[in-house]
Amino acid sequence: MSDYMDKDGFYNKVYQTGVVPVVVLERAEDAVPLGRALVAGGLPAAEVTFRTAAAADCIHTMSQECPGLLVGAGTVLNVEQARRAVDAGATFVVSPGFDLGVVDWCLDHEVDVIPAGVTPTEVTALVNRGLAVTKFFPAAQYGGRGTIDALASVFVGHRFMPTGGVSLANVEEYLGDPAIIACGGTWMVKPKLFADGDFGQVEKATGEAAAVVRRLRG
Repeated sequence: MSDYMDKDGFYNKVYQTGVVPVVVLERAEDAVPLGRALVAGGLPAAEVTFRTAAAADCIHTMSQECPGLLVGAGTVLNVEQARRAVDAGATFVVSPGFDLGVVDWCLDHEVDVIPAGVTPTEVTALVNRGLAVTKFFPAAQYGGRGTIDALASVFVGHRFMPTGGVSLANVEEYLGDPAIIACGGTWMVKPKLFADGDFGQVEKATGEAAAVVRRLRG
């Protein structure tokens, strides 16, 4: 796993991005224009979720045709999905919970992984696997920043990536917390924003989120 403070490492790229767009795509042909809109808007990352049959194809085309875009896979529930994602070109894996089989496979294959945990027991299991960052999902339902701060007071130096219920209205509050490496967000990539084939609204919403990140993190 990359060191959190390594300027060229994965964790630092996530920190600098600040908000990682969580992407659900039904059509592979939308992958490249969406990826380019994210880069143009200032959030050069995409967590492409394995919720649709097009996920692996979307990851492949984004990784090949969107220079500067950090492409990963989300909603990875098992080793088979992790393997398919990496074979398609994903450079990191994110899960809504955690399966130690997936975690260990990623560690063994030097694939950066951010599994989710919301309890001290879950975070302990991940810390003991050597992980420095845990996804906190669903953030709103599990207490948001207050719960993250309580966990961070015990797991000193560990970082969290809240996802679920994060929006332009509250992302600044989250990112102002030193225990939070970044947020996962869907509001800038909602399918309705590009249903007509125009990705201008995606770029605009991405730019608004990126402006918050720049204001807080330079």
